[in-house]
Amino acid sequence: MGLLSTTQILSYLARALVMLIVIPVHEAAHAFVSAKLGDTTAKDAGRLTLNPLAHFDPIGALCMIVAGFGWAKPVPVNARYFRHPAKDMMLVALAGPLTNFLLAVLFGVTLRLVLAFFPFDVWQQHNFYIFALSSLQAGVVINFGLGWLNLVPIPPLDGSKVVAYFLPGETAWRYLSMERYGFIILLLLLFTGALGYVLGPLVSGSARGLLSLLGLL
Repeated sequence: MGLLSTTQILSYLARALVMLIVIPVHEAAHAFVSAKLGDTTAKDAGRLTLNPLAHFDPIGALCMIVAGFGWAKPVPVNARYFRHPAKDMMLVALAGPLTNFLLAVLFGVTLRLVLAFFPFDVWQQHNFYIFALSSLQAGVVINFGLGWLNLVPIPPLDGSKVVAYFLPGETAWRYLSMERYGFIILLLLLFTGALGYVLGPLVSGSARGLLSLLGLL
């Protein structure tokens, strides 16, 4: 096995940098909305912060950098403090993925501005420039990846809270009680390729659509 090329090393470093930014923002968004709706559990636990160490699961972060699939420590939420538990849980859940989609747009716009002011054909020999472009491109893809992944309706992912809001009380409870099997289900979907089959087109389509809209394709 040969050594990694400079381009590959820069690509992995770019993913790592993006993860240091987007995972804390995603989790802090959950904590922020939860606190605004009356539950300060996450805030009291020190999760309303952009400090990566407060949110990172080491194995989950490594998987995201290497394989494009990963996870962070879940933000604690106590629905008993909400005035409208089902609705407020849904809003807290949506805060993370929606934040990722907004970040994807921000990374894309920044990439467009960098290329406009620093043309690739002039700066392409500079490693820092290549690293910056790789980071911005990774920011688009990773944010769409995290956003769509978390909307998958399998407990404990955020999408399950959204689906639960539209189910009758007993059905919603039984559905969310599947959480103890959720991680196993996700691993099975991952290793069988089913998860990639569903998420791949969503992520690539969203990224290409945004970059095309910005005139980058």
